[in-house]
Amino acid sequence: MVIRVYIASSSGSTAIKKQQQDVLGFLEANKIEFEEKDIAANEENRKWMRENVPEESRPVSGNPLPPRIFNDSRYLGDYEAFFEARENNAVYAFLGLTAPPGSKLVTAVKENTLSWWVRPFVSLIKGDWKEKIIVKKRETGAV
Repeated sequence: MVIRVYIASSSGSTAIKKQQQDVLGFLEANKIEFEEKDIAANEENRKWMRENVPEESRPVSGNPLPPRIFNDSRYLGDYEAFFEARENNAVYAFLGLTAPPGSKLVTAVKENTLSWWVRPFVSLIKGDWKEKIIVKKRETGAV
């Protein structure tokens, strides 16, 4: 699985530049491997990104703007989705990756303190503690 972040190196928008740097900086700081795909310098990257952002995630008018995040060819979301996942300590689940030992997500799962937003991603996570979540849900009837 390869995390791909589509960015525009020559964007005139300071908001887009800031969002791109926020995503890339977080991934680098947490040693999450990723590929940076520049849509400003490479027409194929631009075309691929635009074609692979699902219809329901496209703006009402115009083209989808970076940053856009994919796991291989599976669309994960835009900056807002990434930001929400980060705020909920659910970035690894959002990215479709296993959280490393000692991460906030693993701790939250073990303590059963997941927020409502994280729970849909639990089924995407692989790891020895996944079964504990399922058992805990059955015991408590939690969704």
